[in-house]
Amino acid sequence: MTGKLYIVATPIGNPADFSERALTVLREVKLVAVEDTRHSGRLFNACSINTPMLSCHDYNETERIELLLGKVAAGDDIALVSDAGTPLVSDPGFQLVRQAHARGITVVPVPGPSAVIAALCSAGLPTDRFVFEGFLPAKAGARQARLQELAKERRTLVFYEAPHRIVECLADMEACFGSERAATLARELTKTYETIIPATLGKLIERVRSDENQQKGEIVLVVGGCAASEGALDADAEKTLKILLEELPLRQAASLAAKITGLKKNLLYDTALSWQEIKD
Repeated sequence: MTGKLYIVATPIGNPADFSERALTVLREVKLVAVEDTRHSGRLFNACSINTPMLSCHDYNETERIELLLGKVAAGDDIALVSDAGTPLVSDPGFQLVRQAHARGITVVPVPGPSAVIAALCSAGLPTDRFVFEGFLPAKAGARQARLQELAKERRTLVFYEAPHRIVECLADMEACFGSERAATLARELTKTYETIIPATLGKLIERVRSDENQQKGEIVLVVGGCAASEGALDADAEKTLKILLEELPLRQAASLAAKITGLKKNLLYDTALSWQEIKD
């Protein structure tokens, strides 16, 4: 019989967030694939986990797949962890999991801490629909271009950002999204110096510029989506409206699209009308 591949979430700061199930799995599997053996070694030592470790990171994941899945095929259970939080969320592991599925290996999630979810649920912004963007490009031009693409996104946006770029990133967000866009900075979540700061982008950048402590540590930015009143459709709404226009008169298409997307019928009607005027 083949073994199983466990995807195990570990604490993002506070070790008390380690679940009993996660601890049991990590103690009982034959091998744990980790990003950094030194980092995970300190956590494992503190939690009395004596399971052998093997590094699996962005630079060696492809070559580790055969070794790791070979052990599973031979009957061993193994686990995958990241340095902190839930594996594969802006961390390596995608190729390993995809290959496990392709080979008929059972993949078992062991859920737990996640900086994305912790920030989102504490930000005070809509959570019914959200987009996780991970890290924005490090170079200013590419970062600004990506933010411009997201400027009309209606869903709540969640980003990771490096502390040495946080001021530049917030300045670019203010320029692209406007100073009144609601946002929350969540820093050092579950750790000693945890801070959660809800504000407009304009006020948030003032706070971060004036307080160097907010320019340190692990940072998650949560930004409110574009309001419907700002007069543009997101990609999904545009696609829905265009499909309906192929089969229905303009007014009916706008009315049905409003029911599907939850957007105002007048906005959809005016948008469709503008498309027709451009064609004419």
